[in-house]
Amino acid sequence: MLLLVACGGCGSTPGTGAPRPPVRGDWRMVFHDEFDGSRLAKDRWTTCYDWNDRGCTISSNNELEWYQPGQVAVGGGKLTLTAQRRATRGSDGKVYPWVSGMISTGRDNWYAQPRKTFTYGYFEAAIRIPAQGGMAPEFWMMPASRYTPPEIDIMEFLGTTRELAMFVHWRNAEGAKRKQKGTFTAAGFPDGYHVFAVLWEKDRLVWYVDGIERFRVTAPERIPHVPMEVILNLAVGLPTAPPPGTVSARMLVDWVRVWQR
Repeated sequence: MLLLVACGGCGSTPGTGAPRPPVRGDWRMVFHDEFDGSRLAKDRWTTCYDWNDRGCTISSNNELEWYQPGQVAVGGGKLTLTAQRRATRGSDGKVYPWVSGMISTGRDNWYAQPRKTFTYGYFEAAIRIPAQGGMAPEFWMMPASRYTPPEIDIMEFLGTTRELAMFVHWRNAEGAKRKQKGTFTAAGFPDGYHVFAVLWEKDRLVWYVDGIERFRVTAPERIPHVPMEVILNLAVGLPTAPPPGTVSARMLVDWVRVWQR
């Protein structure tokens, strides 16, 4: 099993030598957040999904968290998404045993306009995942239409800290939902920041971990061609609940960058 080493230079600032994508081309940075301030940049991020109604979750996944803006913090040069075991009644009337945090370049509500969407590019973030079991840190993209598929999951740890899952979701010619999964297993993901990335072009999707290719999809029907929002979130209980003694966990993000050419 490969032992990961925490990435160096994760805090590089645009304009002072931020590493370019590990793919040839004339790249330009079109979006970034270094999280250097003391509060979340509301012009770049919202703290819920497009169906925000005093909080949100993805009910179809049977997740245990209700996302709240108070679980999102910026300070010390990083974004912190905190999951806490605290029963909360959602606006859907259900009681969720956990609250957690997320950010998205999408809307404040169903009828608003997204802050920022992207079609093709190189998407990367330096992330330190939590060590606690039962957590599902995620870095992914959903269509600006608010309906999936298609969907690109750049990074998911589903109840494990060792196996990185990378997905693309699509509909086939008959309209049925399909997905393809790639995995990369290593020890040490919670020990430091690692750069998770995807190259999305018209004819391919390529996933990277710390600049090294780990998964590739080239089948034409599987490649999305629609504007997408960028999302980072810390889900809970996907696929299994945290151990009884776990009361909190944190996902840390050093920076997020989007490049296009």
